[in-house]
Amino acid sequence: MSKAPLYSRSRRHPASVEKAVPGPAAAAPTAEPAPPPAPVAPAGRRARLRAWAARHPAPLAALGGALFATLAVLLVLGARPGTRVITQDDIDQAVRASLEKEPLPSAAAKAADAIAPSVVRVVGVMDENDSGDEDAEQKAMERSLGTGVVIIDNGTILTNLHVVAGSRKVKVRFWNGLESEAHVVGTQPENDLAVLRATKLPDDLQAATMRSTADLAPGDQVVAVGYPFGIGPSVSAGVVSGLKREFRSPEGESRLRNLIQFDAAANPGNSGGPLVTMDGHVVGIVTAILNPSEQRTFIGIGFAVPIENAAQAAGMPPF
Repeated sequence: MSKAPLYSRSRRHPASVEKAVPGPAAAAPTAEPAPPPAPVAPAGRRARLRAWAARHPAPLAALGGALFATLAVLLVLGARPGTRVITQDDIDQAVRASLEKEPLPSAAAKAADAIAPSVVRVVGVMDENDSGDEDAEQKAMERSLGTGVVIIDNGTILTNLHVVAGSRKVKVRFWNGLESEAHVVGTQPENDLAVLRATKLPDDLQAATMRSTADLAPGDQVVAVGYPFGIGPSVSAGVVSGLKREFRSPEGESRLRNLIQFDAAANPGNSGGPLVTMDGHVVGIVTAILNPSEQRTFIGIGFAVPIENAAQAAGMPPF
């Protein structure tokens, strides 16, 4: 019968196997037991290590590097036996020392910096026959002076209605000093809001980012930015004191509802300016302060119209 073919690792085909034809005179060979294999002497430990190193050069190199680094660290520590382990207190002291040298800006400063390019000074000129006389114009300005905030980069500005009511001319001054006339394009008397449109714009005009007041809560930090008594832009910081407040004007002519109460300082001239969260987002338009006296200066209670109402005054969709 045929023998089973043996396959090698070579690509060559195995040679054909001839069939053995038994002859009549062929005699069966006498089977002799094979001699036992010669004993192989076991390889020594050094030989086995050399063989392993030859087959695995990369792990051996990595192991050698790790051992060298460990020895180096031990030598350094041995040379400085007094070196102690760095603790969390050491790290805290280093951070405090770094902050004392270069303190980080406050949250209020970051908020004011974010909103600054969008805040404008608003002046309502009452004199119809404005001759350009600086003293006469300044007197007119004192009767109608406030703040506004850019909400669309086409020059759309939100302010208070009482800032521009009765004005023959409205002027705005942007953060970079550019002055422009502005026209009243919309009003919302029930919320004491007016929408202006400036005729000249800075090249890099930035609109403010507005944020819903849905998650606003008493105690949240806020910043009021504006031109109190014409000085500014001025920044004051405080917190939200309450929500859904009501305010009646001293004359009793108007009553505002659903207001944000805050304690950041606000005075005449802040009207129409933005009330801003610490992330620089506008949540309200400053509209009134409460002071039972005739001085009408800030005693710790200010009110702002929620930005949802203000956005609707400009024809923007609600949040």
